[in-house]
Amino acid sequence: MIDLKFLRENPEIVKQNIKNKFQDHKLPLVDEVIELDATARKTQQEADELRAKRNQLSKEIGKLMGQGKKDEAEGIKAQVNEGAKRLAELEAQEKELQEKITKIMMTIPNIIDPSVPIGKDDSCNVEIEKFGEPVVPDFEIPYHTDIMERFGGIDIDAAGKVAGNGFYYLMGDIARLHSAVISYARDFMIDRGFTYVVPPFMIRSNVVTGVMSFDEMDAMMYKIEGEDLYLIGTSEHSMIGKFIDTIQNEDKLPYTLTSYSPCFRKEKGAHGIEERGVYRIHQFEKQEMIVVCKPEESMLYYEKLWQNTVDLFRSLDIPVRTLECCSGDLADLKVKSCDVEAWSPRQKKYFEVGSCSNLGDAQARRLKIRVKGRDGGKYFAHTLNNTVVAPPRMLIAFLENNLNEDGSVSIPAALRPYMGNKEKLVCTH
Repeated sequence: MIDLKFLRENPEIVKQNIKNKFQDHKLPLVDEVIELDATARKTQQEADELRAKRNQLSKEIGKLMGQGKKDEAEGIKAQVNEGAKRLAELEAQEKELQEKITKIMMTIPNIIDPSVPIGKDDSCNVEIEKFGEPVVPDFEIPYHTDIMERFGGIDIDAAGKVAGNGFYYLMGDIARLHSAVISYARDFMIDRGFTYVVPPFMIRSNVVTGVMSFDEMDAMMYKIEGEDLYLIGTSEHSMIGKFIDTIQNEDKLPYTLTSYSPCFRKEKGAHGIEERGVYRIHQFEKQEMIVVCKPEESMLYYEKLWQNTVDLFRSLDIPVRTLECCSGDLADLKVKSCDVEAWSPRQKKYFEVGSCSNLGDAQARRLKIRVKGRDGGKYFAHTLNNTVVAPPRMLIAFLENNLNEDGSVSIPAALRPYMGNKEKLVCTH
């Protein structure tokens, strides 16, 4: 959510930003919110004048009563009562206008960074850099679920009977590999100075609307029936919510945190043949990284965050690339974002395994996460998040890139301590 004062003073900048995000249907909202804001400020001014007059008259009533001039005091009381009726009307109008303004402001997209490429959708995203040499082996790479089945490591049919589509059972060495990757990612981030956190896996609605746009909320979140609780789609939601309605001391910034959680997502819409198996599911586990920092440091941490993911994947012998998200592919709260994509030797192309985002002060403004500077002034923090690793997709990349011609899977040295020091997984089926 952008600053209302900024919108009021820079409506054309806000409108151009909306155009850059190809959301022209939102253009009328800028003028609408400016008009509502003008009415709200006029209403507030009249209400403030009435409050000041009420205070003044109350003092006069007290003075007259002290002088025994009861009739005069009663006359002034009648004025106060009349003003109270009008004040009640104005306060109700103030509340209604503020609710309308807030609702609109929550749908106007954040101002994107000037470096973001302009494009309508993800087809316009721009490759930044490749890390590692993508290899296509001489032998055929099976589909990832076929590889898992060779190890007796997955049962999608049974999961379908228990929970429906979009779920799976992992078993044996594949389940162990899943847990090993999460544990390795946790320690990898701790070694880089991040504090490990296990957060709540459910959050209230005011936190949900604080961390994401309404469109994202509708497409992703599962609501707990009969309660004001939602299952988290990523631990970022719960982690940023940790700071809701707080004033942080500037000297304590930045907060660099890495969190583990299961994630639950509706994953609405139809998906292609390559997204079956464990590519796009309703439940998975993830290691996340979150930063809360001063505004002038957010771009520095943005660069550090995506680099952490690249380094982790490279330590597991997986080639990756970074892809700059264009304006039309950015969620409304994001200032800048890039995807980390892993190489798929089977598909002979890269696919998304993580996303790094700088949200500026959008989440902090919604959740009232403020910072007290050394001069005593207060300002909104900046928040960032990035995927360390999400094992379902990591497993796909890991198995394809470490598969050997004889069907075994090599385990890179970095992961061996988490896999009982095994150097390979060998098929028993």
